[in-house]
Amino acid sequence: MSAADYSTFSSVMTVVMLVVFLGIVAWAYSGKRRAQFDEAARVPLEDGAAPGCEHSNGTAREQS
Repeated sequence: MSAADYSTFSSVMTVVMLVVFLGIVAWAYSGKRRAQFDEAARVPLEDGAAPGCEHSNGTAREQS
């Protein structure tokens, strides 16, 4: 592969990755995702023990 081929390939891949990144950002900030983000934002505030919040003996930790 010559230097010109590598440079062209590198430029094309940079543009492709930029388009992919912008697509992901647009998808994440689209209005259709708002309900899912609001639900995910409330998860830490819900009552009850979350998965993985147990002591080694199987009892849930007390929340203060």
